[in-house]
Amino acid sequence: MSLHEECGIFGVYSDSQTDAARYCFYGLYALQHRGQESCGIVVNDDGVFSSHKDVGLVGEVFTKERLSAFPGGSMAVAHTRYGTTGSSSRRNCQPIEVNHQKGRLALAHNGNLSNAAVLRSGLELSGAIFHTTTDSEIIAYIITRERLRTASIEDAVSEAMKSLEGAYSLIVMSPRKLICARDPMGFRPLCYGKTPDGTYVVASESCALHAVGAKPIRDVEPGEILIFGQNGIESRREYCGKNKKSLCVFEYIYFARPDSVIDGVFVQNARVKAGEILAAQYPVDADIVTGVPDSGIDAAIGYSRASGIPYGVGLIKNKYVGRTFISPGDRMDQVKIKLSATEETVKGKRVVLIDDSIVRGTTLRGIVSLLREAGAKEIHVRVAAPPFLHPCCYGTDIDSKEHLIACRCSLKEISEMLGTDSLGYFPLERLGELTGGQGFCSACFSGRYPTEIPADTRKDRYEQKLSEIQ
Repeated sequence: MSLHEECGIFGVYSDSQTDAARYCFYGLYALQHRGQESCGIVVNDDGVFSSHKDVGLVGEVFTKERLSAFPGGSMAVAHTRYGTTGSSSRRNCQPIEVNHQKGRLALAHNGNLSNAAVLRSGLELSGAIFHTTTDSEIIAYIITRERLRTASIEDAVSEAMKSLEGAYSLIVMSPRKLICARDPMGFRPLCYGKTPDGTYVVASESCALHAVGAKPIRDVEPGEILIFGQNGIESRREYCGKNKKSLCVFEYIYFARPDSVIDGVFVQNARVKAGEILAAQYPVDADIVTGVPDSGIDAAIGYSRASGIPYGVGLIKNKYVGRTFISPGDRMDQVKIKLSATEETVKGKRVVLIDDSIVRGTTLRGIVSLLREAGAKEIHVRVAAPPFLHPCCYGTDIDSKEHLIACRCSLKEISEMLGTDSLGYFPLERLGELTGGQGFCSACFSGRYPTEIPADTRKDRYEQKLSEIQ
């Protein structure tokens, strides 16, 4: 697997002073798998915002001393980032903060606007000046503009949603309220819960609610706006039911943590089901089934159960190394730093190797090589996702067909490049079995986009060198 992933967002609301920063710290830790570039927390102490943001992992950016420097606060919003638009730099760290004549605003965003370039161009022509290269700043600008025209922050969010297209789960904090919103197609997950002391928390995944001792209440519905304020919780649903649901199916295949529940579906169950389907679709005589840690393990267990081939730990992950695809540099070198093959398990064996997906193929090729070096007799790769054939404009960092091995090579050629004895992908027509029958987006596999797509999907389109501009 060598795919870039999503961001994680987290919010806290209490009617009284609470340790909001510490809630965010543990919430972000639980969401670290969604992004390892940068992170940030903004705490609201009776209308005064205190923030800290930087490039790095949650534990690196928020030391004990740094957390202790935050005021108590009754609200906070937090973000851990993998950038889908804009480079990895301190200026692109979130949450984004805005000062305006009606107060302050802090915003955390997960997703990617499909009409970001059009919106940004229009705003710049009207005099807007942007300080980052992210589409999240576009959202913050539009909400701020609408706030100057409307009676409340929730009205401003609602008005802003009229012009936003694509994927966005948002948490917006004003001096007195915490607002969360999910785009009308529900591309990206968002849920909320409540701690025993009455503090409400909002998060990209339910695993982050559990991390702070909160009991999940429910998912935010596609198109819904939730307002946490002194009058309790208010739900606005003017955008609900307007579009067919298009939850990113890759949340179940890879993005989400396996212990999360997204829109009523237990992620681990979806991945085990994928393995069972692969076993029925691509049977093979083998001695052992193993998974690429961590996201291939559940599908490997499912394959083992359905096929009757024993499951074994053929690869050991270095727990102190992050996901290889997020880090810059040569992936082939990083494979050996991150993983090692268990010779006792695979030597002389016919191995079924399960991975969650293949994008470029370089990482998986290195893993196959590790197993060969450990003495595997045969290696049969089964992939828990269909082939990537199309760029994504909703947050998954696939910005060009030229990077997708399935666009350049046949199944046989890919197998030869990887060094495998056989190769099988998850069948596109059976993706719905992983989502509990609810609507989903599979545009990166099928090419069927639920919205209009931009002409330029490159992540770095605002950061090209002069020599690269045509």
